[in-house]
Amino acid sequence: MNRILKLEELVLFIISLYLFWQTNLSLWCMAGFLLSDIGMIGYLVNNKSGAWMYNLFHHRGIAAIILLTGWQGEIEWLYIAGLFMFGHIAMDRLFGYGLKYHDSFHHTHLGWIGKKQE
Repeated sequence: MNRILKLEELVLFIISLYLFWQTNLSLWCMAGFLLSDIGMIGYLVNNKSGAWMYNLFHHRGIAAIILLTGWQGEIEWLYIAGLFMFGHIAMDRLFGYGLKYHDSFHHTHLGWIGKKQE
């Protein structure tokens, strides 16, 4: 099952790269894929606020709403922000970084980061 989930995330990441390529933006703009990690700033306060903020910036539904709103409203910067979020989320989950529980940064909905999944 783990392989199927990772394959799904890989496909979503490739789709996001393809859609980014369609924008004709410079490749250096790809650094925007990392913007979702601003949500980790909450961990400077404590695990609970860190998990809440991280999950807000890494929720696929929120990314899809931002992306679709930008696309439908023809608001390019919003479309690109949603695209970056969507791609970043797929990349994170491909590497095993899921939505966080409040007890530890390493405890995610995909399991524990760094533990061998069976």
